[in-house]
Amino acid sequence: METTTMPLLKGAPPTTLTLLENGNYAPARSFEEAKSMFWIETVKIWKIAGPISFQIICQYRTNSFTNIFVVHIGNFELSSVTISLIVIGTFSFGFMLGMGSALETLCGQAFGGGQIHSLGAYMQRSWIILLATCFILLPFYIFATPILKLLGQEVEIADMAGKFTILTIPQLFSLAITFPTVKFLRAQSKVNLLAWIGFLALILHIGILWLFINVLCWGTTGAAIAFDITSWEISLAQVAYVIFWCNERWHGFSWLAFKEIWAFVRLSIASAVMLCLEIWYMMSMILLVGHLNNAVIALGSLSICMNLNGWEAMQFIGINAAMSVRVSNELGLGHPRAAKYSEYVNLLQSLLIGLFRMVVVVITRDHFAIIFISREEMQRAVAHLAYLLGVTMVLNSVQPVISGVAIDGGWQTLVAITFLIFRFGYLLGYKAKLGVMGLWEGMISGTALQTLLLLIVLYGTNWDKEVEQTMGRMRKWGGQEIATEGTNSSRWQTGLSRQT
Repeated sequence: METTTMPLLKGAPPTTLTLLENGNYAPARSFEEAKSMFWIETVKIWKIAGPISFQIICQYRTNSFTNIFVVHIGNFELSSVTISLIVIGTFSFGFMLGMGSALETLCGQAFGGGQIHSLGAYMQRSWIILLATCFILLPFYIFATPILKLLGQEVEIADMAGKFTILTIPQLFSLAITFPTVKFLRAQSKVNLLAWIGFLALILHIGILWLFINVLCWGTTGAAIAFDITSWEISLAQVAYVIFWCNERWHGFSWLAFKEIWAFVRLSIASAVMLCLEIWYMMSMILLVGHLNNAVIALGSLSICMNLNGWEAMQFIGINAAMSVRVSNELGLGHPRAAKYSEYVNLLQSLLIGLFRMVVVVITRDHFAIIFISREEMQRAVAHLAYLLGVTMVLNSVQPVISGVAIDGGWQTLVAITFLIFRFGYLLGYKAKLGVMGLWEGMISGTALQTLLLLIVLYGTNWDKEVEQTMGRMRKWGGQEIATEGTNSSRWQTGLSRQT
């Protein structure tokens, strides 16, 4: 065992850290050691999490600014675009994100274990799978109008939402390129570039929306075209960087992308379904709100709250992505205790941030809706939902950080059952006549139970076993590539033996 002293940030005092010979942490048995570990992990996590969170927030705000511009066209147009983006767009976003989840784990572990030649093949494999997934989802876009009518939406809203949805089909296919490329770059901590691409794309999106809606008066059609252009700008910029500036990790297109492709799909389906169950509840809540009395006000106020909630949720999805990079890299290096400590530090910090956000929302409940709309009736409706929004923000701060543990631990089925059993939204909203508040309270009840379940899973996680599973995945997915780099496998085995 050795002790090292290192300055972590300019101006920060030196911090004493106890390390094992293989680079993993020794157990933190005192307050000073725990404080040292907490500080080091905080620096490491936020160097990755800051740019990733910023990039994801910029990506999500393309939706938000689309709504902000559309709201000035009219309430009817806002309701139609909201239905399209949340019911169809968010569903496809979540399903595509879930189907690409295998890449995040595998790329992070491969990079941590030194298997950098595998990264390009993994990304291409994910491109193929997600492009195929786009064609599976395509009927939901083409037949959006009859689907929404079948679900009971008003004819006029369903017609306009369906036209907007068809125009956003190019955006769907852009996700098949964007998600794998992003995960490829994140695994290598190339996150500053992603942040810049996201920021510039958002600025361009605002300009395009202003041109198409305010100057050319194209209405919701202009909003949809702007949405498509911005999405493909992001995809092409990321791919260009990979091809021209990632020579060490990108070696051109390879037939290895087709190897074990079905097994790769199976690895992703469970997490995709788990994500979609949550998204389906959000979709059903929006649809049920459309049947309440004064549906335009109810749907408008809920969409404003969901936008704010989405901003916060996307930040924590970014933190979760950074944590996934940290944990997968440490597992690839054979450092189970470092992976565990990283998870715990991230969880505590996310909880504190969520509590702070809740306090801010409650204090400003009568005013924050002004960002979106000036109508007093809508502002009062939003203020009425502020307390539920605050509680949701706290849950959203914790749940994404620990959801990866459920996926790795094979608990997807049990988590999915909690969504099906403990969603009381329909009963509270309709039978108890609590309206939109009842629908949202039902969502909170299920999310709270799921979060509790995930915390139990996290507490019982065997991190040494996670390292063993990492080695198994790399042998299975890397095939011949892993065989050519046996030294890394030996390094994993050495690291494990020193932990046990």
